[in-house]
Amino acid sequence: MLQILSRQKHEISMYADNKWYSLKAKDTIYNAKDPIDSLDAAILTKYILSPVFDIHDLKTDKRIGFIPGVRGSKELKKQVDEGKASIAFGLYPVTMEHLKWIADTNNIMPPKSTWVEPKMRSGLLIYSLEE
Repeated sequence: MLQILSRQKHEISMYADNKWYSLKAKDTIYNAKDPIDSLDAAILTKYILSPVFDIHDLKTDKRIGFIPGVRGSKELKKQVDEGKASIAFGLYPVTMEHLKWIADTNNIMPPKSTWVEPKMRSGLLIYSLEE
């Protein structure tokens, strides 16, 4: 049976050495009032990728790759089991409310954290003028 990727916000799934682990971020390590600092992707980068693996630039570092969430835990496991990766992390999806919060505060999502499913047929977003 495969691990379901993170079931809640601030829970990071990790696959290494043929085992799944669940890493739960303590409420004290991120600022819940900051739309970027409270993102799971930011927590993963700040507390694991940067200090443990010395990965600071997610756009250019060749030691990190990204798999669309729709491919799920099966693909993460496969990449590690086949030796294409040493470790895999799965994040809880960013909610639409959190995405709106980031946009409304004029912030920008971190690299590779903006995968959206299902894909829209065009790049146009429409917001209600009444809100």
